[in-house]
Amino acid sequence: MEFSVTFLLIAATVVISLLAWQQGRLFEALIYWPPAVSRGEWWRLLTHGFIHADGTHLAFNMITLFFFGSVMERILIPAVGVPGFVLFYLAGIIVAILPTHFRHRRDASYRSLGASGAVSAVLFAYILLQPWSLLFVFFIPVPAIVFAAVYVAYSFYAQRRARDNVNHSAHLWGGAWGIAFMVWLEPQVLQRFFSELLTPLG
Repeated sequence: MEFSVTFLLIAATVVISLLAWQQGRLFEALIYWPPAVSRGEWWRLLTHGFIHADGTHLAFNMITLFFFGSVMERILIPAVGVPGFVLFYLAGIIVAILPTHFRHRRDASYRSLGASGAVSAVLFAYILLQPWSLLFVFFIPVPAIVFAAVYVAYSFYAQRRARDNVNHSAHLWGGAWGIAFMVWLEPQVLQRFFSELLTPLG
């Protein structure tokens, strides 16, 4: 059986989420909460990415991570190694929450949790490499680049309205981290991306 870093990340997230649901004190110790971070509990910038609000939230993130993480680890591990891939994922959690932290650092009523920032990083790194591959969104095949455009537009729109309990900023910044990491790793990836975009029109 092939070793899978993605599977280990999923397993760790599922186990920690399940434990946090059963142990309220653990849940409260791991969630992102601005006053706690401001008084030195910096680990929350990372640990919030390993707990989820409910089973649907957890399943959606982990299923997405399974499909796209499995592909991206085969691409990234030869280039940066297992530690590099893990750090890419963990950094996605932190980078995605930092803008939220700076905006809400004095808001004692604000909380955030979930792996969406890191999962978005993995997803957008994949889209950068395969913009015309088909993603199945609610069983409907959608070109990856079309999904990305709609996803970003909706995230900006929903963030401005702020009428749900979803941290859309984390989705956007996580995706930006995934793209930035790939460009840092291989600057030519942008040229290939734009060439791929023009292929169906050529």
